[in-house]
Amino acid sequence: MQTQITKGVIHVYGHASAEPELVAKSFGGVFAQEVHSDSDLAIFAINPSAGVDQEKQEADFDDAVMIANRVFSAMATPYLVLHDEAGLPIALISLADLSIVDYSTTPPTSRMSDPEHKTLVQEFRDEYLELVQASGEQAFAAGLLFPAIPLWIERGIGVDIVHGYIKELNL
Repeated sequence: MQTQITKGVIHVYGHASAEPELVAKSFGGVFAQEVHSDSDLAIFAINPSAGVDQEKQEADFDDAVMIANRVFSAMATPYLVLHDEAGLPIALISLADLSIVDYSTTPPTSRMSDPEHKTLVQEFRDEYLELVQASGEQAFAAGLLFPAIPLWIERGIGVDIVHGYIKELNL
């Protein structure tokens, strides 16, 4: 008897403003409007501009995490967004090792952070490392800790990181 190995089922949920269909397509998932118990992974796409303040035209990753923390269990933020002089996201800094992925280059480049970046994120890094230590190294894979990853698919920001988490789950 031959066993067929199938790819894990990824369901993506979210308001239309967060483009969950695009998120699903980018990560081999299926957009769903109803909860499915057969999910191996659920991705919740959140647009911080929708539902925070209708007058507010700009919202950022911090706003999205705030929304997620109110709706779901506490989220862990393994990466923070770095912006250019115009205020646009261009890079992510890892709170685990303080490396930076710069998405303003093609292909994206990785480098170690500058001293001023380290100072800027130190408090967030301390909180993150404490949370990971208390939860265990495999907390993300075990579904005990939920990562909030900044994502801007059109610019490639965070796409590689989400793919890395999916690969870690063997999906």
